[in-house]
Amino acid sequence: MNPCSWQDFQKVEMHIGQIVRVESFPKARKPAYKLWIDFGPELGIKRSSAQVTQRYSPEELEGRKIVAVTNLSPKKIADFQSEVLVLGVDSLEGGVTLLEIDHDAPLGSRVY
Repeated sequence: MNPCSWQDFQKVEMHIGQIVRVESFPKARKPAYKLWIDFGPELGIKRSSAQVTQRYSPEELEGRKIVAVTNLSPKKIADFQSEVLVLGVDSLEGGVTLLEIDHDAPLGSRVY
């Protein structure tokens, strides 16, 4: 494992957002959804491509509060500009399980 300094870690901005819109993404190389995520008044709505189709339907995703890295450079995926990286972990049953917030936290809250 390569150690990361505290100063480097502090450069990574992770925030709480709520998924407000989901679309299928047939042009992606791997199965994915297009997500629109509301990070509150300061950051606004950001877009992301997420490979979570194995564990979630679009209906299951809408309304979920998730954790995302919000200060990475945008990445073009097919014809879609992904602005944030939604965080998740590999599931024992297969696919990716999203990191979610189970208690109330204001949209846009910083994760430490």
